[in-house]
Amino acid sequence: MSHHRASKVSKSIIVIGSGMGGMAAAARLAKRGHKVKVFEAASFAGGKCRTEVISGFSFDTGPSLLTLPAVYRDLFVKTGKRLENLVQLSTVDPSFTYIFDDGKRVTFPNLSHSGTVLAITESFGAQAGDAWHQLLTRAEKMWGASRQAFVESELRSPFAMLKSPSLLRDLKTIAPFTSLRDVVRSYTDNVYIGKIIDRYATYTGSDPRKVPAVLLTIAFVEEAFGAWHISGGVGTLAKSLESRLSDLGVELHLNTKVDQIITKSGVAIGVKLANGQIHNSDVVIANADAELVYNQLLEKSSKTRSARKSLNKATASLSGFSLLLGLRGSSELDHHTVFFPKDYDAEFDSIFDKKMPVEDPAIYICNPNDSKMKRAEVDESWSVLINAPRHQPKDGFNWDEKSSKEYSEHIIDLMEAKGLDIRSRLEVLEYRSPADLERNVNAPGGSIYGTSSNGARSAFWRARNRSKIKNLFLVGGSTHPGGGLPLVGISAEIVAEAVEENSEQ
Repeated sequence: MSHHRASKVSKSIIVIGSGMGGMAAAARLAKRGHKVKVFEAASFAGGKCRTEVISGFSFDTGPSLLTLPAVYRDLFVKTGKRLENLVQLSTVDPSFTYIFDDGKRVTFPNLSHSGTVLAITESFGAQAGDAWHQLLTRAEKMWGASRQAFVESELRSPFAMLKSPSLLRDLKTIAPFTSLRDVVRSYTDNVYIGKIIDRYATYTGSDPRKVPAVLLTIAFVEEAFGAWHISGGVGTLAKSLESRLSDLGVELHLNTKVDQIITKSGVAIGVKLANGQIHNSDVVIANADAELVYNQLLEKSSKTRSARKSLNKATASLSGFSLLLGLRGSSELDHHTVFFPKDYDAEFDSIFDKKMPVEDPAIYICNPNDSKMKRAEVDESWSVLINAPRHQPKDGFNWDEKSSKEYSEHIIDLMEAKGLDIRSRLEVLEYRSPADLERNVNAPGGSIYGTSSNGARSAFWRARNRSKIKNLFLVGGSTHPGGGLPLVGISAEIVAEAVEENSEQ
């Protein structure tokens, strides 16, 4: 990771959107002496990274854990403050409990490969434990082969990767034309391990039957670098980054919508706001969904045609339906619990093919043992997330008020059928549908990660960080290297480096 030196030439930079990627890029560039303005359409900064407080209960409505904390430690220390001086980080132990439809369960300890192998062996037998060890060994090799050349570097073209001296060995390790499902089956036919690893595909909004095998690295990253909780909720990280922007002299304009990126002769020269104001700049960084950038904010031109074509080829990522439950009293539920259905494939068929809510979905419950997030020490704040199809009233599913309310009741019925006591304890019940997500953070259809990772070429269909429009850059979860807190943090570093490189040319 690079050291931030003062830039030789101070540039005026406009950032569209204050998601974590946009704020991280703004902070890095402001630290280098650039004059940065951020325009945010919403009334709050942080994008999907948000902790909502309702009647004394706090809920993470976006990310509910932090992996790869080194990405944000680097960001904060390079912009003048240690992360641990601003937020209280703690490991979540156990990291996850997985419960299956036949009553079997396994609990993963945090930051312990041997402990995880032992837990799997005790739950599912020695062969399963050995298979997990082999899979995670492969995942570690995949991470080593892909981290520097692919994840942490600007992706310019598939041909740039051909220059790697270890290309053949790396390709064999990464297996780009093998799906996540198939690579797991080459090691084991254990249905429990299969479901646990299938779920990692949903971390990128994708289908495990179609996503490249390299997503197995998520299992390694989670096991090796841990699952972390931020005291008060993950939204505290967004608040801390927002305060860094203020300290660094960044102008943050909330409730300020950008309608157009202004270009002249193929060069980005500023933005036009919804109120008609024009702001000129040397550089524009779009932290908006790439689909919106290329289809709405930019005029159609030959320079943007290939990007639009790639985005149109890609499958949009899935969305999410969440329940926010403030509950009286306590339960035995761990911090992170996943209930798997009998037929997990039916979930992906329903979302990607039928475009319908899942009848019997995997249910993820976040129940943080954090006094700052509860009305009282004995109470609980549950954030419940269900994978869901996008909001597509015309040619898919319409997440209107009626269907959303009915689905929330259906999910509570399912949870109670699994033995969870909810209705008798309810103090707060709210839900957030894909339509709410689209409305609140301007994500088309409520897609959480922009495009999915379905297909071997999906990474090259994802929007590049450097547009063909000169001085226009893209950052965030819909761009390279992908969605989720660590990757958008890496995206911001890639963009900050690209802006600097561009400035020096």
